Amino acid sequence: MSRLELRHVRKAFGGLDVLADISLSVGAGEFVSILGPSGAGKSTLFQLLTGAEHGEGEMLFDGARLDDHGRHFAFMPQRDALMPWRRILDNTTLGLEVQGMRRQAARACVAPLFAEFGLAGFERHFPAQLSGGMRQRAALLRTVVQQRDMLLLDEPFGALDALTRTAMQRWLEQMWRHHRWTALLITHDVREAVFLSDRIYVLSARPASIVREIKVPFSRPRCLGGEHARQASALEAEILDIILNPQSIQRTRP
Repeated sequence: MSRLELRHVRKAFGGLDVLADISLSVGAGEFVSILGPSGAGKSTLFQLLTGAEHGEGEMLFDGARLDDHGRHFAFMPQRDALMPWRRILDNTTLGLEVQGMRRQAARACVAPLFAEFGLAGFERHFPAQLSGGMRQRAALLRTVVQQRDMLLLDEPFGALDALTRTAMQRWLEQMWRHHRWTALLITHDVREAVFLSDRIYVLSARPASIVREIKVPFSRPRCLGGEHARQASALEAEILDIILNPQSIQRTRP
């Protein structure tokens, strides 16, 4: 059974239709990405899931109507959103403290994970003292330590330079294989989606609907060279053609 299932979800702002008909699912331990042109409403979909906005249609979690949004999702926005006046240790505990956990208990939960996230020795640093990649790892640590059922990742590496972004994608794929988080990723980066995902949903332009659902057929761990790279490039080209030439694509799910 899918952990998350959306059925014919729609959203309009005033007279502007943003999401026309979105039906998708995410299984337990699955990494799913949503791709689409800029302005298609991808971030609006996350606003519906987190309860920041309300729309039409059905949203189910573990087969039940999605009502308590905060209980299920840990959300990582496009920017790291680290508070510059708090040290990294206290930035990573913020989500737990908001839930009501005392600071010392929150620190005890977070501290053992610093080495795994490549942040050991930087607990007492401020965000401005860290590289962009380290800041994003701190933001992801703050997200996953909340131990929610599912991660919502909204273009988490979009602000990074190309080399750092590639390194972070490889790191996230390794971390996902180790922890098997259930994750839904929004991205504009076709290569990122192919590298990280089990399945990809491609959206049309606004008002958005699902143009194609694509299963990524590559085994894990993913690599960046050899035959895998050639196969991945072919799939990337296919997806780009779907996004750039939507008029030639029949809107059906395989």
